[in-house]
Amino acid sequence: MSQMHEIDYEIHGSEMQFVEIELDPQEAAIAEAGSMMFMEDGIAMETIFGDGRSENSGFLGKLMGAGKRLLTGESLFITVFQNRGVGKKKVAFAAPYAGKILPMNLGQLGGEIIAQKDSFLCAAKGVSVGIAFQKKIGVGLFGGEGFIMQRLQGDGLAFVHAGGTLHRRDLAMGEVLRVDTGCIVAFQPSVAYDIQFVGGIKSAIFGGEGLFFATLRGPGTVWLQSLPFSRLADRIHAAAPQNGGGGREEGSVLGGLGRLLDGDNR
Repeated sequence: MSQMHEIDYEIHGSEMQFVEIELDPQEAAIAEAGSMMFMEDGIAMETIFGDGRSENSGFLGKLMGAGKRLLTGESLFITVFQNRGVGKKKVAFAAPYAGKILPMNLGQLGGEIIAQKDSFLCAAKGVSVGIAFQKKIGVGLFGGEGFIMQRLQGDGLAFVHAGGTLHRRDLAMGEVLRVDTGCIVAFQPSVAYDIQFVGGIKSAIFGGEGLFFATLRGPGTVWLQSLPFSRLADRIHAAAPQNGGGGREEGSVLGGLGRLLDGDNR
């Protein structure tokens, strides 16, 4: 018998989205800390120890779940939002930056999804948010964002966030897709995942795409994002003023010309 809470939802917005979840009395949703946008009166918020699975898992199960979450860089705790009022109540969770929220019915996807460790947003209570180590040493050493990923297990709804534009690919048996490691949002466990060296030394040094990329081999479904947060953060950092001065073009001819065109005559 399923222990998942069957929640109703609606996704709002186009670029900066949020998901509004409707809970029947005693139904609950789980989420990472800091993702809640609003909740109606009657929703009780509680922090629990572990990975979000049923309380019947026992202390040892909770301890193992919490330890796995700690390895992914997440908190030992997860937040539960339960409707303890009368009638239906709503709680909403917002995406952390521009992109798309993807609802994933784990029951229809084989009960398990491997996801980027910062893509999980929220889920029906009963979904387990654990860890998925990549076994091959190449992945472990060079995988970057893809080394330690999250394992979402259960038969309920889970919501993940993709930066920029979301792209779904259904890989046939043996079909290979080469991807920047940060562009992976999630994939089914039937998809084989590895890291490969870019190739020639010229490409590695001057190509601008990094030394390694991920290879995904079917069968199975893969979800990709066009704007990983790491790439966005790198661009913001590169354009930000350094040491209280201007950006990386400060002091150059282009930098001075840019300030004149912008009307900055300091």
